[in-house]
Amino acid sequence: MSTAKFQQAQIEFARYLRDPDRVQAPAGIEQRRLDVYRELIFNNIKGFIESGFPVLNTIVDETEWHELIYQFVRDHRAKSPYFAEVAQEFLLFLESTDLSLKSRYPFIVELAHYEWVELALLIKPLDWREVRSGDSLDLLATPLCVSPVAWPLAYEYPVHAISDQYQPTEPPDAPTLLVVYRNREEAVKFLEVNPLTFQLLSVLSDAPEPLTGQQAIAQLQSLVPQIAEEVLQTNGLQLLLNLFKRNILLPA
Repeated sequence: MSTAKFQQAQIEFARYLRDPDRVQAPAGIEQRRLDVYRELIFNNIKGFIESGFPVLNTIVDETEWHELIYQFVRDHRAKSPYFAEVAQEFLLFLESTDLSLKSRYPFIVELAHYEWVELALLIKPLDWREVRSGDSLDLLATPLCVSPVAWPLAYEYPVHAISDQYQPTEPPDAPTLLVVYRNREEAVKFLEVNPLTFQLLSVLSDAPEPLTGQQAIAQLQSLVPQIAEEVLQTNGLQLLLNLFKRNILLPA
């Protein structure tokens, strides 16, 4: 078989595996073998998605969930061949596809993003041995940065509280502000934060050069002039200490 014919046979085989209900089976292969291979591929992808989105899986009806995975396999064109990135591809599929599930579960994309973040942070490269601990540092005088494995996130829905028992149909008045982070023990945690903490993290993240804790508090003061300077100074230091203790902030 020539290279061109072999490649065409691969394309036809893949098309059938994606959509066996509408694509004719390739010639020359026993149907029983095709069925085994198709089921193996589908179940592998389904297993990776279910392990990456456990809450989403428990919320969506079993029949709808099966159809959702089938539609993903059939219609989505992944940019990565790696199984570790199947979850991200599924998230992209949810974000870009018009699904009836979105009307019944209006939080579905945000919840999927929140669940994906945990896996993304787990596999993101960071060798903690190369990061100073800074246990005795004066945070007000030390240039600081937000850890590369700490992501401040804002959602319309309280994604961290959604479960099979709680599924909001409308977003609350205030957004949900979270920091999802990986600590030195390689555990992924989440922290619900208030707007002031979120703004402090934004100040540090957006700075072109690392800011000391004192400089960050000073910039924060310009964003919240309604808070007295001495109050913000005290509260700001406590925020820095709390974030540093959790490995959300690091020495720059």
